[in-house]
Amino acid sequence: MGKVASVSSLLIALSLIGGCERHTSGPTKTAAPPAKATIVPEASLNTIELAPAAVKRLGIETIAIQMRSMPRVRPYGGDIVLPTGASVIVAAPLTGTLQLPADRKFPQIGQRVKEQQPLLELLPMLSPERAVLTPAERIRFAEARNTVAQARIDAEGQVQQAQVQVEAAQIALARAERLLKEQAGTIRTVDEAKAQQLLSEKTLQAAVTRKKLVDGINLDEAAGTLKPLTIASPLTGFVRTTQVRAGVMIAAGAPLFEIMNDDVLWVKVPVYVGDVDELDKEQPARLTQLDGLHTAEEVLAQPVDLPPTAVPLASAVDIYYELKNTKREFSPGQRVTANLTLKGNPEQRVVPWAAVIHDIYGSQWVYEQLAAGKFVRRRVEVGWVRDGWGTLVRGPAVGTKLVTAGAAELAGTEFGFAK
Repeated sequence: MGKVASVSSLLIALSLIGGCERHTSGPTKTAAPPAKATIVPEASLNTIELAPAAVKRLGIETIAIQMRSMPRVRPYGGDIVLPTGASVIVAAPLTGTLQLPADRKFPQIGQRVKEQQPLLELLPMLSPERAVLTPAERIRFAEARNTVAQARIDAEGQVQQAQVQVEAAQIALARAERLLKEQAGTIRTVDEAKAQQLLSEKTLQAAVTRKKLVDGINLDEAAGTLKPLTIASPLTGFVRTTQVRAGVMIAAGAPLFEIMNDDVLWVKVPVYVGDVDELDKEQPARLTQLDGLHTAEEVLAQPVDLPPTAVPLASAVDIYYELKNTKREFSPGQRVTANLTLKGNPEQRVVPWAAVIHDIYGSQWVYEQLAAGKFVRRRVEVGWVRDGWGTLVRGPAVGTKLVTAGAAELAGTEFGFAK
């Protein structure tokens, strides 16, 4: 009985071993992956096909990418200042009493005046009611006459000195240009010579204006009386300040009023020294208000060569521009934004700014028309925007048709929130 049990146990063990060998020697099965991903190109996901009726209902219009002059600009803060010689302070040539010309009011601050317009009259300190002048009055009259003569001599000397400075500046400019042409000079030397010539010309204009004012002074002694001297405006502009009133007695050389001409102003733009080489200083500056909004008419200030100035604490140099102000849109001391042109090729690929769509992440997209009723959304990168056009740093090639009107509606159709 015991032998039979042992044989049975042996047979069972042998059968189990054989079954295991048959199982391990058979083919091995591979486990199924947990997920299967299908890669689809981005362009295939963004393709939209519309029926002709849908295109018409959405009001879709297209335009081709083109090349356009889009110079790159950089904004800087600018100050509007008065040019040299734009403000003249008129002083009393003699000691006397101020009075007004007939049918005229005393000059008011802000009053517009023309060149050589009579503003005041100066009655010398004599006694016109007497028929004969006293010895003291004759002495004062002789002193007044000597003062006028000396003023004329000084004015003539200033004019001649200014003329010599202009001639010297012209010679220096010609020499600097000749050296630059012969590659023995620098552009900076030529610019400084031009600035010095312009400054000397402005100084000459101011000297000539003062000489005209002094030459207009006439002292007349007849029958023991003196005629009042007419004080006229030396230039066209407006009265900026007044220091006297009619009927008061003033001393010789005392300031009477100041006339300022704001038809032409200068725009001083401090520029960081590291940016100077990037600027195209031959191009005009485009001016806007500090809010950055452009006016209906483009306001341009032309470059002008002036003696170099700088702001050491700000590591900045000043660049000057000339601004025509015939419409009185700007005032001295006003702050503006000056958009200066940078160097580089102005011809750029452009697209209407209305054609660019922004997503919630700030990415920029446009819709390209592949065929009639078939559109695809493309990723682009716009560098800068000007006059409603954006420059394409990255995007489709020139000639590609893009959706302008209806781009937002097309985006709504693609993402399913359009009606």
